[in-house]
Amino acid sequence: MKINQIYVNLPVKDVQKTRSFWTKLGFSINEQFSNDKAICVIMEEDHIYTMFLKEEFFQTFTNRPFAKGDTTQVLLAIGVSSRDEVDRMVKTAIENGGSKYSEPNDQGWMYQSAFADIDGHQWEIMYGDLSQLPSE
Repeated sequence: MKINQIYVNLPVKDVQKTRSFWTKLGFSINEQFSNDKAICVIMEEDHIYTMFLKEEFFQTFTNRPFAKGDTTQVLLAIGVSSRDEVDRMVKTAIENGGSKYSEPNDQGWMYQSAFADIDGHQWEIMYGDLSQLPSE
């Protein structure tokens, strides 16, 4: 089996604030799948998307309760091209209403930092250089 796209669906309180938050981080929006109930953030063109759905709309897709920002059900990880990009993205997220929930972790070959977005979803931002991965 080969997967050609992935859509991550997450509940949010305010679609417009979510749009502003993610565009300030440098992400584009797929307007074809966005409206007053949802916003489609393009994580990787033609492959990876995050659908941020207004809580009431999100609930129509499941008969189970969903996390409302005060619990962790999933950690989302984004790989970027440099350590500077890791720090820049986390800094921008915090400056725009996100929060820091852990200290940066430098393992030499991999550097990681994290933020929670404005709805409490936790995002791990990482840069890795596999050529520096220890052999043991």
